[in-house]
Amino acid sequence: MKINETIITEAEKYITGLLKNETPEGYTYHTLDHTQDVVKNAVFIGTRENLTEEEMNILRVAAWFHDVGYLKRYKGHEEESSEMAARFLENHKVDENIRAAVSESILATKFPQTPKSRVAKVLCDADFMHLSRENYFEQAKKLRQEQKNAGFRKLKKAEFDQESARLFEEHNWHTAFGKDELDELKRKNLEILKERIAKRATKAKMKTARPKSYSRGVDSMFKLTARNQINLSHIADNKSNILISLNGIIISLALATLVSKFKQEPAIIVPTIIFILFSLSTIVLAILSTRPNISSGKFTREDIKQQKVNLLFFGNFYNMDLEEYEWAVGEMINDDPYLYSTLTKDQYSLGKVLAKKYRLLRWAYNVFMVGLVITVGAFLFVFI
Repeated sequence: MKINETIITEAEKYITGLLKNETPEGYTYHTLDHTQDVVKNAVFIGTRENLTEEEMNILRVAAWFHDVGYLKRYKGHEEESSEMAARFLENHKVDENIRAAVSESILATKFPQTPKSRVAKVLCDADFMHLSRENYFEQAKKLRQEQKNAGFRKLKKAEFDQESARLFEEHNWHTAFGKDELDELKRKNLEILKERIAKRATKAKMKTARPKSYSRGVDSMFKLTARNQINLSHIADNKSNILISLNGIIISLALATLVSKFKQEPAIIVPTIIFILFSLSTIVLAILSTRPNISSGKFTREDIKQQKVNLLFFGNFYNMDLEEYEWAVGEMINDDPYLYSTLTKDQYSLGKVLAKKYRLLRWAYNVFMVGLVITVGAFLFVFI
């Protein structure tokens, strides 16, 4: 018997059930989603390669079974997948030569790949089609995590990238579609991968070569200075709040009591207006001393390269994307002079803000004091 739609449907149900119910929890890459993706890729490439109906049927069954062996063992899963496919097809009375074609195609996906038949070549390219995808690095991350979870191998990001680069260079497409349509996309991903490796190597060299010229006393100095400036800012804000609250109460009482007596005592109009104006001026100055001043919240890569941006102040980055900010912080923390320069700029900026706060606060207290003196003098002058 040859493979037909009924057998393919049964194979899909069988594999879907196995992968849904028996895939280990730590498997993040070789899941049902991956198998379904490979089946879809295989049908797409097989159609472009003009496979016959019989070849397409063999291909679809092989694609469904190609990674099911991971449920049994991680290394050598292709042999397990091949045996499971053979048993399934034998139970469905499929001819021996067709069973052999399915097994041969599955075994051909073992790296380094050596497919011989047209079906095997299509399946190999479908299985490695992720190398040419835009989401390759997301898939690679899942694969590295899965290998760690399965206890197969625990590689750091740098080591995994090195292994991936070797795989890219050793891998070859086996179909005309792969060579014509996928190779250029794969090459772009390899370039990005090599850039990541080179950048990481450069940072490692800089870290190794960078002299440790700053003592722990410098760090303590920055911590102490920052703490003192924050405390001073807190004190200034409290003083401003006291002035705002006090003068708000004074204005409310003046409006409620004195203004109502203007008709009986017209002489108190001028002193009352003076009193309210000075209180209002005090409130305005106190509010200005606590009012925040926020910048555009954006910077450019050129700003980072020229070390112009203080990345410790939220007003310089709150409108940036997380990826850009992470890159900028990475540039800063891997460059000690830039890092300590940023800390110095941050302390300087805090000092400038404090100076403005206390200058306005001093004016607020002066206005309040002068206002009290003038108001009392005005009331005494009126009544005497």
